[in-house]
Parts: sequence; C-alpha cells; structure tokens
Amino acid sequence: MIQILTRLFIKNAEDTTNPSVRQAYGILCGGAGIGLNIFLFIIKFIAGQLSGSIAITADAFNNLSDAGSSVITLVGFKMAGQKPDNDHPFGHGRIEYISGMLVSVIILLMGAELLKSSVGKIIHPSPVEAGALVIAILLVSVCVKLYMYFYNRGISRKIDSAAMMATAKDSISDSISTIVVLFTTLLALGTDVQIDGWCGILVAGFVLWTGYQAMKDTVSPLLGQPPEPEFVEKIEEIIMLYKEQGVLGLHDLVVHNYGPGRVMLSVHVEVPSTGDILELHDMIDLIEHRLASELNCSAVIHMDPVCVNDEETNKAKEKVAGIIKELDGKLKFHDFRMVHGPTHTNLIFDVVIPYDYGMADDEVKRYVQEKVKGLDGNYFAVIDVDKECR
Repeated sequence: MIQILTRLFIKNAEDTTNPSVRQAYGILCGGAGIGLNIFLFIIKFIAGQLSGSIAITADAFNNLSDAGSSVITLVGFKMAGQKPDNDHPFGHGRIEYISGMLVSVIILLMGAELLKSSVGKIIHPSPVEAGALVIAILLVSVCVKLYMYFYNRGISRKIDSAAMMATAKDSISDSISTIVVLFTTLLALGTDVQIDGWCGILVAGFVLWTGYQAMKDTVSPLLGQPPEPEFVEKIEEIIMLYKEQGVLGLHDLVVHNYGPGRVMLSVHVEVPSTGDILELHDMIDLIEHRLASELNCSAVIHMDPVCVNDEETNKAKEKVAGIIKELDGKLKFHDFRMVHGPTHTNLIFDVVIPYDYGMADDEVKRYVQEKVKGLDGNYFAVIDVDKECR
C-alpha cells in the first residue's frame, strides 16, 4: 500500500536528500499511521470489552496513543520542511528529532500506564472471556503492526529518519505486546489459568525498554554526535582526489548536523607552502563546491600551508613523530611548523587525542614537551590538543 501511495503522491521519490521529498515521505507515513492505529484502537477496544481483558484494553489505548504519535511525526516532518528564516538561519530540520523524542515519551508513558494496570489486575484478578472474534481481532492487529514496522523501518533507512525509526520500534513493540496478549487470551480460553496481569507486566517492560531505546536514538543527534564513518570517508575521498593539484592531507574535520539534509562541515586542508596562492585558493573553492554538490552539505575549508622542502623542518618533524609513536602509535599530530628565536626554536603542532584516551591531555603534553626538550637543537614544543572520537 505504501509503495503504491508513494508512486501516486511523491514526485522524484528517489531523491531522498531533497527536504521536500523527505517531508512528503514523513507526511505520507504519518497519515497512514494515524488511520491504521485508529482502526486498531476501535477493534481492540471492542475485543477488550467482549473479553474483559485488561491487557487487550490497555493494548487498545496503546494504539490510540500511537495515533497521537503519528500526528506528532506528521506535524514534525511538516515543520522540519520549513525554509530557513531570520530566527532559524540553519533551518528547522531538528524538529524532526524533537518529534521523535516526543514519540519516545509517549511510548514510555504508555508503558508506565500498562504496568500500573497490570499490577492492578494481579491484585484484583478477574476472568478473561475469549471467543473466535477476539482471537481474530488480535491476529489482525499483529499483522497490521508488523506491516507498519516494516514500512516505517524501510522508509526510515531510505530517508535516514530517527523519528520514523522511533515509530518503527514502537510498531514492533506493539506487535510483540499483542502476541503476548494473544497467548494470554488463548491460555484463558483453554484452561482456568489467569495470567493476564503478569503478561501485562512483561508487555509493559518491553514497551518501556523500546521507549528508552527510541529516546536514546533521538536525543543523541540533538545533543550532537560524531558523523557517520561512511560520511567522513566520502569527504576524505573527495578531498584527496585533488592530490595531484596540491592537496597533501586534511585534519580538524567538524560536522554540524542541523537535521537531515542540513549538514555544515569545516575542515583544514594541507597544501604546500611553496604553491601559487591563487591556484591553491581556486582549488579549495572547487573542492567546497564539489562537497556541497555531491554530499548535499555546506562546506568551509581552511587552507593550511605546509613546509615540504625544508630539510631542517622535516628532520625535526620526524623526531616528533618518533616521540609520539613511542608514547602511543595510535596518537597523531598535524600542523607542524618551526619558529626560530634568539634563545630557542619553537616546534608548534597539534596532537590528536581521543576522548576516551587513558592519559589526561596535560599529561600527554608534558610527556611530549619533556622529550622534545631532550632533543639536540634547543627545541621547545608548543602543543595544542585536538579531540578525536574512536
């Protein structure tokens, strides 16, 4: 059904980096979710009243909350698609993450409510009456929720949407919840065993865990997280295509995510200090435009001149490389240069230290500075620390 609606209502559906196409996907899936969840609420509520099962009735209201979640997702995609303005110059893309977080909150609230209702059913048990109609309704519900999970997950991966993935996780938790309720109902039908409340607690625990996972997935991009390794590899690949034109390397890559399709990046690109400044600047402009075109991002490049033909600088750089490798082969350094003075020579460079590194930044700096002082040449190390995620 979703594939048919996609072909009918979404133009250029494969251009998923286009904000308007992403918005259309979000609105389509949100509308479908509202309709399907309201349908499930109605039939499950009827089944709950017919059977007297607290688990089925709670599951019905869970679907009603899912309809509300779909409304949030729909509105979130609609708002996220707005163009940048004076108050929000980087656009409104992060609203999509906020909508996913709200969906997560609703999942957690429903899990807590289901837990409360289930405990009440254990304290005050009542028999569950089940018939063929109730069983059929629950089976239909499982099938519908599995279908919603697969189409939400598929489109989430297609358009890289945390909000839609949260909705997909909600759908799979609902289908498992309903399977547990179905098992409880069938057990009550064939025996006198009443475990309605206990199964409700199991379902509530699963719903709460799903809500926690969905919350984590949507809060991380709001707080700021490292870019995907594949994205970093594409950036490096494009920049290093210009090796013959003068690019020596790159470092200090920073990626700011203001929502899907709204990425800004800055990076330092190393070039030979002896090159023609106008030619090198033209190359840097060309790389910026290529990054923007191929990766759908806004790129700013800082050009770092590197001394490549000075024998004294190269020898000092090799010695520093040996010191850092002796400390830890995984550490890196860049932006190396020498500044001569009347009493000593400064070796200026940045050391890249991971966030989870075992030594404190100051310890690393002191170690390297002491080793540099011991070199022949009256050197002094001026070190800045850069951070890198592993």
